[in-house]
Amino acid sequence: MGIFQLEGQGMRDVLRRLQPQKFEDIIDINALYRPGPMDSIPRYIACKHGQQEVSYLHPALEPILKKTHGVMVYQEQVMEIARVLGGYTFGGADLLRRAMGKKIKSEMDAQREVFTKGAMDKGVSQSAASEIYDQMAKFSGYGFNKSHSAPYALISYQTAYMKANYPHEFMAATMTYDMHNTDKLEIYHQELKLMGIALLPPDVNASLDIFSVETDAKTQKKAVRYSLSAIKNVGTQAMMALVEERQKSGPFKTLEDF
Repeated sequence: MGIFQLEGQGMRDVLRRLQPQKFEDIIDINALYRPGPMDSIPRYIACKHGQQEVSYLHPALEPILKKTHGVMVYQEQVMEIARVLGGYTFGGADLLRRAMGKKIKSEMDAQREVFTKGAMDKGVSQSAASEIYDQMAKFSGYGFNKSHSAPYALISYQTAYMKANYPHEFMAATMTYDMHNTDKLEIYHQELKLMGIALLPPDVNASLDIFSVETDAKTQKKAVRYSLSAIKNVGTQAMMALVEERQKSGPFKTLEDF
């Protein structure tokens, strides 16, 4: 939980099957986990693990799709296929991408004719050209640019690294971000239990206006302290003022002092 783009149950199930081993795997799965490309995830995983043979509808597709195990993952690949097989210019390939994104039948039909003719001029059979176009059209309407997926994957990697190496600080920061979402806080509380990290209760002399990390006096282990601002109906500004006063004047000693 708390990992950017990867915390949903469906995505976590995919990651268990994928068993990513390198950064590029995260880039690919970030792009694949979308309405159009999602249907190709089982094939991508099977081909990656050698459970299914990688196949191409035409040999010219291999250098374009080899890195993604024969599966169309990125819009850049669709545009490259249009150029290599369909004879499109760079500008024409971008127009094809836009037409597929709009899903306007008249434009799609016109582009199919252009692509099929261009592919046949390069020796591709009409049936293969039509099937390749169908795959491109199905994918491209929801496809991700690799230039978008890569920075998303980088943030996914960074958050996963922080959680693995600085779990207390990561969870405190994550809970602070969602401190007014009680449903999320309960989920994170359960995650803390799974991680073996204690969640200490709010304390006017120990808590901050954010979730914080401290050493539990009882266990002498690092723990997360509940934020005062996360308490319902107390007000963030009031809790910030309370913490500021405590830091300036020392701990509150009595109720009247508080």
